[in-house]
Amino acid sequence: MNFLDKTNQRPIGIDLFAGAGGLSLGFEQAGFDIAAAVEIDPIHCATHEYNFPHTKTICKSVTELTGAEIREVAQLGNTNIDVVFGGAPCQGFSLIGKRALDDPRNQLVFHYVRLVKELQPKYCVFENVKGLTLGKHAQFLNELISALQDAGYDVLQPYKVLNAASFGVPQDRKRLFLIGTKRGLAMPSYPPENHPTTTVWEAIGDLPDANRFKTLLTKDCVQTEWSTTAEYARRLRGLESDPKDFSYPRIYDTTLLTSSLRTEHTKLSQDRFRATAHGKTEEVSRFRKLPPDGLCNTLRAGTDSARGAFTSARPIHPVYPRVITVREAARLHSYPDWFRFHTTKWHGFRQIGNSVPPILGRVVAEEIMKALGRTAEKPNQAISPGNPTLLDFDMGAAARYFNVPHNTIAQRLRKTDANIDELGEPA
Repeated sequence: MNFLDKTNQRPIGIDLFAGAGGLSLGFEQAGFDIAAAVEIDPIHCATHEYNFPHTKTICKSVTELTGAEIREVAQLGNTNIDVVFGGAPCQGFSLIGKRALDDPRNQLVFHYVRLVKELQPKYCVFENVKGLTLGKHAQFLNELISALQDAGYDVLQPYKVLNAASFGVPQDRKRLFLIGTKRGLAMPSYPPENHPTTTVWEAIGDLPDANRFKTLLTKDCVQTEWSTTAEYARRLRGLESDPKDFSYPRIYDTTLLTSSLRTEHTKLSQDRFRATAHGKTEEVSRFRKLPPDGLCNTLRAGTDSARGAFTSARPIHPVYPRVITVREAARLHSYPDWFRFHTTKWHGFRQIGNSVPPILGRVVAEEIMKALGRTAEKPNQAISPGNPTLLDFDMGAAARYFNVPHNTIAQRLRKTDANIDELGEPA
């Protein structure tokens, strides 16, 4: 445990279904060391490795992993694991007369429970869409709770849907969290929803307009100077300390505007965007124009390559006649500016839309930390990010890097060499 040896006072977490790392970051900010992150998509794995270079990124399906293998790769030996967390994709309900966890479509959730049982963490956290609590989906949720109980875990009930906006994230985003406790240990609580609201403009109002920079037509970053005054944005930019952030300091340049590849729109589209009122949906594109003094609507990922690679609707900037950039979406999702995404907009937005806002993950993780009876400590050791080429990989290069089959994730199909968005414009 070359990295954890130096920081063995911090509790240990393992992220299943890690994606780019929203929950990884939230738990790190709450004071945990993330020993391993499991993710099947090589593109996401590369982004995770860039942002968490000391976490063991395991590019593999949970269906093919054992708890012993995770321990071995993460060099944990017999070390006690404090928490396992993750959000498994699921269909949500079974066919008539069948148990939901026996349904092949829900095998990832079944394997989540299996890995929790094998790893024996003190706590486990399962997050998913709020729809899992509704109608027939509730049957699935009840079976998941029963399975965790059979594995030796008491589940905090009633379960709760948390809105990121209630914890200072400038986005209306509701997610279900299930918290399991190894029988006999102290039960955590759900975090109190009493944080002040953060507005869209407090989140992105300081960011330079990407359309000012010709470089951003072909690259996702540019060197520039700008000032930031809102506390939320200053904290994400690293200009002001966040007293509740116990993550490792990252070494990065605050004058580098990243994840800001431009989207070019026709004059007609720009005129329509300008004419759309704040908080309203533009009729042709169906994009919502962000209200500067309100919340962002839920940022979605769109479909993956296997289901057509459709880009989800991107909000219109509250001032400029264009859709928001990946960096602006990241701010609205509570990612700090040092956190970078894949250099293409399609992957970048997908990584954000699929992830838990770090601040939302953090408030849940803080409750686990309290139940452990531990006090979070800010590390002195600063981390340099990984190799930037990790953010440029196409699927083939990422698959080769992690030594997995190139068709692990279906390839994205492109209509032309240009990346086309919903308006027939470059995406």
